[in-house]
Amino acid sequence: MTNLPVRALGPYAVSSIGLGCMNLNHAYGTPPSLEDATALLNRALDLGITLLDTAALYGLGENERLIARAVMHRRSEFTLTTKCVLDFVDGKRSLDGSPGSIARTVEGSLARLGTDHVDMVYLHRLDRRVPIEESVGALVRLKDQGKIGAIGLSEMSAATIRRAHAVHPIAAVQSEYSPAVRNPEMGVLDTCRQIGAAFVAFSPVARGLLAGAVRQADYAEHDIRAGMPRFTEPNLAHNLHAVRAYEALAAEIALTPAQLSLAWVLSRGDHVVPIPGTRSIAHLQEDVAAATVTLDDAVCARIDAIFAPGAIRGARYAAAMQAQIDTETLPDEELA
Repeated sequence: MTNLPVRALGPYAVSSIGLGCMNLNHAYGTPPSLEDATALLNRALDLGITLLDTAALYGLGENERLIARAVMHRRSEFTLTTKCVLDFVDGKRSLDGSPGSIARTVEGSLARLGTDHVDMVYLHRLDRRVPIEESVGALVRLKDQGKIGAIGLSEMSAATIRRAHAVHPIAAVQSEYSPAVRNPEMGVLDTCRQIGAAFVAFSPVARGLLAGAVRQADYAEHDIRAGMPRFTEPNLAHNLHAVRAYEALAAEIALTPAQLSLAWVLSRGDHVVPIPGTRSIAHLQEDVAAATVTLDDAVCARIDAIFAPGAIRGARYAAAMQAQIDTETLPDEELA
């Protein structure tokens, strides 16, 4: 196993780049075969990745079952995190932050993962019908029972994070962050630093936009980007102007666009841990190579200039999905 730089994730020391496992079963068209997904997960561990991130929702439980089949025999080699609140009931997505639902979801995750303990459970989304204190309290009880090791939050605002942290220390907060997506800079990044929580950056290559994977809106069936305003026209054509300038900068400094994005995310603070997802072992190896890249201030300033306000148009989510997001929105961010 390769040794990668290490960062803190609550009580755990993890590789500075983790692996988001979602797209092995969920959200980006037809998933890879079980054989290919298993090979990728094992290669990730071989490369020194020690953080695997999943959720009850992903693939309606299949992502957790995949991890159980593929790598739980190597359990001592990685920190494992999953999520609750978003789940599936009768084959359909549900959002329920009530204590009873949280307990059921976590029990389901443990069963699918084939274990009696998971290192961290995130509240996947804020259920506005339930006080955050009650949802966190449910996870505190599961922690006291020894079923989970730490508590995290996903896609929540600085104000909500502080309310949650007043109930029990929050080990990590997860949200989308990349050179093209700056919402966490409105308060969440600093709040995490102040309370001693890790900030886990999902989609650190902007759902492929900063990895050369998006050139036009010709997505496969069941690809969630087809319903995201910034990935569809007329916004996408506008956004690709900034992407082309960014790709030219990456080439100039002999990095791939994905490596530049990951190195930039890592530079945002020692408490930041990106979790890129991929179905390609070649891309996985490319991502891991970014763990030791250091960017100078001039390069970071050029990235900031490329992605100045207005460079990216369109909301992160369609309106129905955005309604489930508690994170701060940028002043010029379109919400429809």
